Amino acid sequence: MANGFSRKDLVLLGPGLATLALGAVLQLLHVPHALIARWIGVALLAAFAVRRRSLTPWIFVAMIAGAELGFDAPHFAVGLRVFSDIFLRLIKTIVAPLILATLVVGIAGHGDLKGVGRMGVKTLVYFEVVTTLALGIGLLAINITKAGVGLALPAAANAVQTVAAPPPTHWDDFLLHIFPENLAKSVAEGQILQVAVFAVFFGIALATLSEAKRGPVLRLCESLSEVMFRFTNVVMYFAPIGVGAAMAYTVGHMGLGVLVNLGKLLLTLYGALVLFAVAVLLPAAMLFKVPIARFIAAVAEPATIAFATATSEAALPRAMEQMEALGVPRRIVAFVIPAGYSFNLDGSTLYLAVASIFVAQAAGIHMSLGQQLLMMATLVLTSKGVAGVPRATLVVLLATASTFHLPVEPIFVILGIDALMDMARTMVNVVGNCLASVVVAQWEGVFGTELPDEVVLEGVEA
Repeated sequence: MANGFSRKDLVLLGPGLATLALGAVLQLLHVPHALIARWIGVALLAAFAVRRRSLTPWIFVAMIAGAELGFDAPHFAVGLRVFSDIFLRLIKTIVAPLILATLVVGIAGHGDLKGVGRMGVKTLVYFEVVTTLALGIGLLAINITKAGVGLALPAAANAVQTVAAPPPTHWDDFLLHIFPENLAKSVAEGQILQVAVFAVFFGIALATLSEAKRGPVLRLCESLSEVMFRFTNVVMYFAPIGVGAAMAYTVGHMGLGVLVNLGKLLLTLYGALVLFAVAVLLPAAMLFKVPIARFIAAVAEPATIAFATATSEAALPRAMEQMEALGVPRRIVAFVIPAGYSFNLDGSTLYLAVASIFVAQAAGIHMSLGQQLLMMATLVLTSKGVAGVPRATLVVLLATASTFHLPVEPIFVILGIDALMDMARTMVNVVGNCLASVVVAQWEGVFGTELPDEVVLEGVEA
């Protein structure tokens, strides 16, 4: 079927969204049986997904249906978390072997170690520029809205009993954490960056061997990468169930009422993320002549998965497939996207800037511009250790508060809407890393020069 919408598609999509919106308005007006209108809207959207015969519409519809179920039947929806956990577990089994195999093949298969080094330098330069701009936008946004000023804090004793603040994060701790001491341990703990570092050194060592000794190992890694992409294609058929269950649990557990008390902070973050996308990501895409329409279509599915599950890792295999199908060579996809999960989490970095100043504002502590810039400089380093897992930024936020002697009580206020903020920042993380892979490919002059693998195309077209 063509990528565009046919008239029959629009007949289902338009009324479906309109009926859903009508049901939401009727709910606000306390009209009886408003949920009937909303579920009719969901049914029309499901019919649209059936016509499209593609996973992306199904994931989108599942996300809406999950949110509706979480609102209408929260106790039942909370029990569906097991299905989202199953999906996340299946995805996590893919990540480490996929990164290991694709990186080794990308480095050793071409034998151009100078090219790998050049690509690595360009990647890190791009990462640092973009994440620094993300910090700046977050700092600007929270100082304009002052969302934390006047916040009533909970009792300190209750907060202390909930979670103990971790020790401050130092640069040497992060640097040491990059390097694996045991590959099996790194794989078991889901340490993506450590697996990537091992793969880089392994690929360099393999590239220096003769063809007779390098060939068998290289073919093994090529076969493993093919198998893991095929594995991804199979697992993705479970994605609508996993995404819908994740959304149902989030809404059922947190409720929609969380928007009331901390709506200002939530709007500050969402507004800053939109500004970052328009003022940083879009110009970067235009500067490097990224095909924006094709890129948006390719990134839609992994971004939706990231938003619903609030887990960057859940979207990683699909993001790698989509970028390779878009025209990014596999060796660049395998290097840039996994590296970005530690060095280029734009959404999480921006969130940390907003949240850390929010904590100071809520505590009534005035921080000068110099102190705020010093905190941002610290976050430039500490944000690099944020793993692609749900709520990992909480650890960095607590560590930052400890470093700058800020109270932890406001952080526990933030937890009330952290799930909603996590969805948006995780989606921006995934989009930012996908864009980075295209930018580096364009910078290297190799975008669209290699045909995607048939297995990858099969998965993308599913």
